Amino acid sequence: MSLEQKKRVCYFYDANVGNYHYGPGHPMRPHRIRMTHGLVMNYKLYKKLEVFRAKPANNWEMTQFHTDDYIDFLSRVTPENMEQYQKEQAKFNVGDDSPVFDGLFEYCGLSAGGSMEGAARLNRGLCDIAINWAGGLHHAKKSEASGFCYVNDIVLGILELLRYYARVLYIDIDVHHGDGVEEAFYTTDRVMTVSFHKYGEFFPGTGELKDVGVGKGKYYSVNFPLRDGIDDDSYKSVFEPVIDKVIEWYRPSAIVLQCGGDSLSGDKLGCFNLSMKGHANCVRYVKKFNLPTLVLGGGGYTMRNVARAWAYETGVVVGEEIGPEMPYNDYYEYFGPDHQLDVRSSNMENMNTPDYLEKIKTQVFENLSRTLFAPSVQMQEVPRDHDMSDNEDEMDPDDRNPRKCCRCSLELVDCRADRFVFAALEHLWDKRVVPDNEFYDDDEGEAQGTTSNAKSRHHQNHGLDDDNDSTEKDNQAHHIKAEPSPSSPSASNGNGSDQEDTQPMTLDAPQPTISVTEDEEMQIAEALQEENRKQAEENIKTDLMELDVEEPISETQASVETKIKEDTANRPENDNQPSTTADLLAEPVQKVAGGSNVDSEEEGEVLSPMPATETTVQSTTTTMTAPSSSSSLVVDAPTDLPDEALEDGEIADSPNES
Repeated sequence: MSLEQKKRVCYFYDANVGNYHYGPGHPMRPHRIRMTHGLVMNYKLYKKLEVFRAKPANNWEMTQFHTDDYIDFLSRVTPENMEQYQKEQAKFNVGDDSPVFDGLFEYCGLSAGGSMEGAARLNRGLCDIAINWAGGLHHAKKSEASGFCYVNDIVLGILELLRYYARVLYIDIDVHHGDGVEEAFYTTDRVMTVSFHKYGEFFPGTGELKDVGVGKGKYYSVNFPLRDGIDDDSYKSVFEPVIDKVIEWYRPSAIVLQCGGDSLSGDKLGCFNLSMKGHANCVRYVKKFNLPTLVLGGGGYTMRNVARAWAYETGVVVGEEIGPEMPYNDYYEYFGPDHQLDVRSSNMENMNTPDYLEKIKTQVFENLSRTLFAPSVQMQEVPRDHDMSDNEDEMDPDDRNPRKCCRCSLELVDCRADRFVFAALEHLWDKRVVPDNEFYDDDEGEAQGTTSNAKSRHHQNHGLDDDNDSTEKDNQAHHIKAEPSPSSPSASNGNGSDQEDTQPMTLDAPQPTISVTEDEEMQIAEALQEENRKQAEENIKTDLMELDVEEPISETQASVETKIKEDTANRPENDNQPSTTADLLAEPVQKVAGGSNVDSEEEGEVLSPMPATETTVQSTTTTMTAPSSSSSLVVDAPTDLPDEALEDGEIADSPNES
């Protein structure tokens, strides 16, 4: 009859598992798995199962937990060549209890493959419970065999579950302590291990009550040490409240239940006194929490009892009550003389007093109270590698994916013109513009911010002569230093003699070469013009406010101030201009070429700052760009400026001169 609501159950079995044998007289016999499967099939439980033959785990899958050299050794060693691996056998604890036998590595692959595939199907939501009676080998260590176990399929299965589930609860009802699983997760809070086992002078000698974990995993290892002869009622009195408290407090996302059959009464290596139904009660109780559950085998060395218990527990998982009459099967004679599906308790003395069990339970609850309630796990999606994209045209243009420009090593959002301009402006300004108020050692007394630096301090052509207009534009568009041609008026003074100080001032450090299209050049130029215009307006307003406070402006000064404001507002600001209007008014105005007055808008004007400590103007070649004209005005300033050269509206002397 039906016990509970039916669940989707996956059942993993490989017929070859019964062909392996540890050796004569060895208590571990894989043949018990085949006997269990015979009962499952003859009780017709397969009709409520999804039966699978799992793919054996390979070397790479086993090394998700075990070391490479250990797995490599298991894959190579055979009874025929084991003499060549004596050193490795001692290193990896392969020998007496865990011998080398034919098909050792294949057997490990079958056991691990079923547990890993069961966990994977739970992850994908393809089943509610997965069963692998060939698994549950809980003693195997990272690089060591132990207790008849070579590969720890439980750890591999839990690692698979942790890919999808934040917290996994491991429950072990084997008579031996699950030391291999506890050791693997001793320092993490993502796996809580709970083991009910015999403790004392008993293998493996671990699992004391005070072994609670370390570091982040402290108090996430729960050990319930038991004494000989525990029966069904005593076991139930501690198992159910402990598991209930653990699940209530830890809130696991999935459960792994190891159903070692050596805790049954009459086991060859066990010392407990559980009946088949008492053992199965643990499975039934865990099932009622309705969590994804991986049910595994484990120990058990009285084959007929282990097969009975696991077949009955398979019925519990699928919600079907089976027995007690046993149907005929290939191993029918093994279950004589009564041929009943039952394992009864004996008259063995129970050494676990109620006071002892209550004391241990109280301490376990106290340790649980020291853990975090449902410890959280930060789940992060691994960002995709944008550099691996094959088609950049399909990428979202609004996605902020900084990349380095292939030409200038800029970190740009995109190298297209519409996104290149801003990054290129910042890059070029930082690279090409020399800070103000700096002086060269070789030109003592001459500020770097003179008009001779105009071409090297700006990123666009503010009007050049028609003779070299196209050449200069191309060079500046690629950010290449433009050398004046011999025929250019800017290459020499008015007398045609070359002057050393008339050479364009350039930076010593080599500059990166950047290639841009004409559209990009126009956008850069427009952006710079707008930026310079706004900055010029701000500077003029600030300077005028300072002049209104400090001293009254004369009629002549007001005329010049108005002229400067109008002209500056219509052209980009050059770094070679004086920083304030007060400095501008304090400088002498040079006569323009052709005898034009400085007030002539048609010709433009040239203002050349001079050091305050000198009374003469240094000869410099100046290039200015009028916004209303496409040509530039080149002025050769004479060394000495006679008083007759000054006309109405010009200032003869600088207020800063002595």
